[in-house]
Amino acid sequence: MSAAPGALAAYRPALRPRVLLSDPLLDGAATVHLIKDAETGSSFKVGPKEHFLIARMDGERSLAEIGEEYAEEYGRRLGDAHWKRLLGLLGAKGLLAAGVDASPGPSTAPPPGAAVSPGAPAAVPPGAAASMGSSAAGPGSPAAVPPGAASSGRATAPEPPAPAPPVPEKRTLLRGSLPLVADADATTARLHRAVGFLLAPAVLAPLLALTLAMEAVVLVRAGELLLAVRGLLANPVLLTGTAVLLWVSTALHELAHGVVARHHGGRVSEIGLRWRLPAVIMYCTVDDYLYFGTRRHRIATAAAGAVMNLIFLLPFCALWLFAPLDDATHEAFAALLLLGSVQALVMLVPLPPLDGYRIASQLAGATGLAASTGVYLRLALRRSPDAAGYPRRARIAYPAYAGATALVLACALAAAVAGVHHLLTA
Repeated sequence: MSAAPGALAAYRPALRPRVLLSDPLLDGAATVHLIKDAETGSSFKVGPKEHFLIARMDGERSLAEIGEEYAEEYGRRLGDAHWKRLLGLLGAKGLLAAGVDASPGPSTAPPPGAAVSPGAPAAVPPGAAASMGSSAAGPGSPAAVPPGAASSGRATAPEPPAPAPPVPEKRTLLRGSLPLVADADATTARLHRAVGFLLAPAVLAPLLALTLAMEAVVLVRAGELLLAVRGLLANPVLLTGTAVLLWVSTALHELAHGVVARHHGGRVSEIGLRWRLPAVIMYCTVDDYLYFGTRRHRIATAAAGAVMNLIFLLPFCALWLFAPLDDATHEAFAALLLLGSVQALVMLVPLPPLDGYRIASQLAGATGLAASTGVYLRLALRRSPDAAGYPRRARIAYPAYAGATALVLACALAAAVAGVHHLLTA
């Protein structure tokens, strides 16, 4: 059988420009890729074989050429039915570029849910239809060519569905959210132009070195800083000022995520305020950081907020160490230094939905890391044969994540106990 027989052989499919493909990610025992339409926000999972084919749909290569590459990689050639099923899925989700064919030639694709020959990629592998976001094609798993797309002759790809208007969160006095800017991406672009120079290695490296030195001082003088926090509670004016500075730090934390994402080619969809009384915080939504070109860029985006919290403290640390301040102000800066450091470090704890969890997920190369780890450990503790079916990378990553999380939480608990003991005995 040829790589792409019949009328399909010369067909050159192309994805729309804003279709994003992720690196391979662990998902339980499987390896998946995420595919997202950045315009509609819909996304879904596919297996490595489907990704191999989809990633080569650039409008330059024909299905015959893609099929030859697939046969060289996997040792099996695909027939018309397999191609039509895959193209039907992409067409139904609006991922094919306008003007290209969604399903050329007469349709011989099997009905939805039909089995795929062993070794050939299924249009929707197990778990692939579980949408990661809103589905562009509505409920269900559109594995077959959509109605009308399989008519004889060359049927053009349907226009991508218009993005559904977002359903605004119901605002009440106790909870809600409020966008602050009309175009968050343009706002972030302006911020990046203004402060992007801070991300240059010649500037960022000294800043990171200073934050490490500051945290070393915090650790060495933690007892003194704890007593300053206790003293701050007795001064309502300075306590209020410290709380305001910590809130400003959280706002800069969120904006830092957006600026670093923009630096690496990402898009920010919303900047606003979210309240769950008594807490009121700022938020910045980065749509596509999972699809950045390198893992280093994804980790940098996730870590940017905590790093910003620490950089924010540097001038206050300098004033506390070197400026001739009155006792009350000196104590307030000491308390701010400890509370701000705790605020930043808590964000690095590897538990969802914190930034540390996103960093851990990128280091492990996994999606749904916490849930997958729980499932794997339960299987392993029961000595289930299913645990042996996990790939070697998963058998290393999941226990490593569980162990690292337990260690971090144990250290945090030990620090809290030592802090309370110091306050009670000082």
